[in-house]
Amino acid sequence: MLVVTESVIRASFVNCTQGEAKRLAVPHDLEMRPWDDLDFLGWRDPAAPQRAYLVAESDDRLIGVALRAAPQQTGRVRRSMCSFCLTTHTGDGVALMTARRAGRDGRQGNSVGAYMCSNLACSLYLRGKKHAGPRMHETLTLAEKIDRTTTTLAAFLRKVTE
Repeated sequence: MLVVTESVIRASFVNCTQGEAKRLAVPHDLEMRPWDDLDFLGWRDPAAPQRAYLVAESDDRLIGVALRAAPQQTGRVRRSMCSFCLTTHTGDGVALMTARRAGRDGRQGNSVGAYMCSNLACSLYLRGKKHAGPRMHETLTLAEKIDRTTTTLAAFLRKVTE
């Protein structure tokens, strides 16, 4: 992923107002992020853990999406799989993230959702830079796994922006 600045990130959001984009919590460690290993930039708001944000390159432009994490169910241990990177997590490692659709549809309350790694570190799980426990054995190459993830992400972003 291209290295991006705070102002570029704020300008990329498609499903919130300019005022909301101006107020959202952007990570302070942008210069420390492993940009060469990222297919998208994702983070949670430390002051409001139900809020998450994702910024990705799509159709030769940067698209930012504000997400809301569904409350985690407690009680029993479960295994869940991220729909982007197919990493399996136990406990609260996967969350249902919903994004208000862009434009009129979003103002009418329409949203789209996907099960994602709670920490939005899909790129690092794919590359083995972060671990969530045993991975399923796949015969795909790393490039094919990355392509699968970015294709799934692009489809999600299209649903948000259509």
